[in-house]
Order: sequence, then C-alpha cells, then structure tokens
Amino acid sequence: MLSVIDWRGQALSPEWLRLNVPRVPVDSASADTAVQAIIDEVRERGVAALIEQAERFDQCRIDELRTPADNLQAARESLHPELASSISLAIERVRQATRAQVPPQQDTAVAPGASITQRWQPVDRAGVYIPGGKAVYPSSVVMNVVAAQVAGVTDIVLVSPPQKEFGGEIHPTILAAAHMLGVSEVYRMGGAGAIAALAYGVSEIGLEPVSVISGPGNIFVATAKRLVKGVVGIDSEAGPTEIVVIADGSVDADVVASDLVSQAEHDELAQAILVTTDEAYAQEVIAKTEQRAQSTRHRERVNAALRGQQSGVILVASLEDAVAVSDALAPEHLEICTREPRQLADSIRHAGAIFLGAFTPVSAGDYLAGSNHVLPTGGQARFQSGLSAMTFLRPQQLVDYSREALQEVASDILRFAEAEDLPAHGEAVTARFETGES
Repeated sequence: MLSVIDWRGQALSPEWLRLNVPRVPVDSASADTAVQAIIDEVRERGVAALIEQAERFDQCRIDELRTPADNLQAARESLHPELASSISLAIERVRQATRAQVPPQQDTAVAPGASITQRWQPVDRAGVYIPGGKAVYPSSVVMNVVAAQVAGVTDIVLVSPPQKEFGGEIHPTILAAAHMLGVSEVYRMGGAGAIAALAYGVSEIGLEPVSVISGPGNIFVATAKRLVKGVVGIDSEAGPTEIVVIADGSVDADVVASDLVSQAEHDELAQAILVTTDEAYAQEVIAKTEQRAQSTRHRERVNAALRGQQSGVILVASLEDAVAVSDALAPEHLEICTREPRQLADSIRHAGAIFLGAFTPVSAGDYLAGSNHVLPTGGQARFQSGLSAMTFLRPQQLVDYSREALQEVASDILRFAEAEDLPAHGEAVTARFETGES
C-alpha cells in the first residue's frame, strides 16, 4: 500500500526537494515519433487517415466523422433528468466563477494626449478534446466549453473518440452535455489524430483549424498537443492526475483516505500523497486507505496507483516543512486538512487548485464547486495556470498619441534609434513633423 518516507530529520532545501520529491514516471518524449507519424497521416490523408485510426485505436468502423445534429438532440432527450439537472448546476456555477476571470478594459493616460488601452480579445475558434477510455467526462465538457464561452469565443468544436459499445458514436452523455451548452460541431475522433485535425483542419468535411486546443487526454494526446503548439495555442500538456493532502491530524483519517482513493481511481499512474507531521495519524490514514482501496469498484487501478513510486506518505517535522514539500511538488490538487487551512494556504505558492478544510474535497472541484478542474500536472503549476477564460483570451494594446504628445518624446525616441543603429526608426518620427501631419 502507501509507502512511508520520513523526512523529519532532513534539511528540506528547495534544491534537495526538487531532486527527491516523488514524481509520476512519465516520459512524454518517448511517444514523439509515433505521435508525429499520426499527425502526418492526418495532414496528408485527412478523412481516410482518421477513419483508419478510429478502427486501429478505438476498434470502431465509422463512415462519417461528424456527429449529426439529430444524434445530439437524441442524446439530450435520453439523458436522465436528474443527471441533466446536475450538469445544469455545474454549468451555472462554473460560468459564474469564470466570469470573474475576464479583465475589464483599462485605459491609461501616460501623459497628456498619450494613452494606452489594454483590452482582451477572444480567439476566433476553440477546439475542445474530451477523452474516452476508462471513464466518461461530461464534467470536462462543462469546464472547457464554459471557459471558452465566457471568454467570448463563439466558434467551438468538440472532438471525442468513437465508442464501440455505442456503434461508433461518441458516448451519449458527452453528446448531451455538448447539446446543453449549444455546441453543435462535434466529431467522432480521438487521440493524436483528433489533435492534428483540430490544429490543421480537414477541408474534406469542412473542419476549419482552431486557434486554441484545450482538454485532457492520455500521453498521446498530451504529446500531440505539445507537437502542434506554435501552430495553435494549447492549455497545457497534462499528465496523470495528482493529489497532495497536508494534514495535521485534525481531520478524520477516513476522510483523507477517501480523498486519496478518489484520485487514485483515475489512472494507474495517478499520484496520491499525504504530507503530515503526525506519525500515528499517518498510520491510521494508511489503514483506512487500504480498506477503501479493497472495497472500491476500480480496486485494481486504485491499488496500482497507491503502490506506485509516485504515491506515499511523507512525514515532516513541521507544517512549514509540509508547505515546502507541497511547493516542490507543485501538485494539480492540494487539499489542506488542518485546523487553520486558510492561514496555511497563504503560505502556498505552487498548486493548480487548493481545497480548504474537511468539507472541500477535490471531488467537489471536479464537478460542482464552480472552479475549473483542468489543471497543470507534473510540477507545471510552478509556471502554468489551470484552464480559465484567460486560456482563450489575448491581451491587446491600443496606442493613441496626439501630435503634441509625440513631439514631447521625439528626442527620446531618436536617442533610442541612434543607440540601436536603427536610424529609420527615428526618421519615422521626424517625418511627421517635416510634412506638417496633424
């Protein structure tokens, strides 16, 4: 089960932690060659390549890549009313929280007659990838589509792998969620080929290239997103899910165990770590985690994740050390289960999202808290934010100078131009006064 790492007598310097914290053993570069070949197939052969890839990777024979509007409507009509209500609530809460992420236009007068306007422009078109495989993710439809819509993106396309059990159609719950959000351009395609189709377009079926691709996926999807970055923008190169729990023994051990198991349920490579100052409490959490792992539906997957080198219990001498360990890990999800969680959170610098106290589980953030669950993994929270409206927005500056305002700084511009040996830059200023421009 969960291994124990005792760092109570160790000086936890940032450099030492960087070299010693557990990590998910993933080498995305190893997939580069295979993924590049799939991308090239789609660019060269379009629809034929995508249909062949559906048969090869998804064991589905499909004749048409685009999901008809009737199928979207039928999926929505067949959705259980209670699940539809839950999805609607998630949409409402995520939309409400996401609106706060859109900055207002700002006008700054740097001098009389000289102003800079900062505005935020949405991209023209967004592509959303929703994985298939081990689970069904209507929540990811909500997180990705709502973020793009709130940013102001009006053209959104969704792709998801065809499912053998549904006759080569995308899972109906995914289709229903897309319909509820007003997304009508939906394609049956998955993996690296789908990322290539979004990035480069497929003219045969009227699929135009997108500007930004977002959404989770396996190592092949993540690698494909990295390889097309620069052709399009991407949200991040996501890996297996992660949870770190900082606990001081004040929250019931079974509650913490339930959270560790909940994230281990995602994938055999999921990371689940408890950081605590209390050794007896750690043993209690380990015992409760073992019990839950043996009784849960996906016990094989959970046990593989919990026994992996990426997971475990880390004993530290103080909560300050616990913060240092967490910041070195820069986890996707950080739960703070202490007596004063908000106070401790003020010390945290690096985490995708932080969940405070005994009644704020990561599961709430996965579905209905209102926060976005598409978050950086693999330590990328040190420099990468989670999915938000900002993913689909670009800052743009409007520069407006009057004749008098330009004349006031003309000599300064000329000095810069001379210093950089770019005389034409200076002449572009003096020309305006020589010709009497007003």
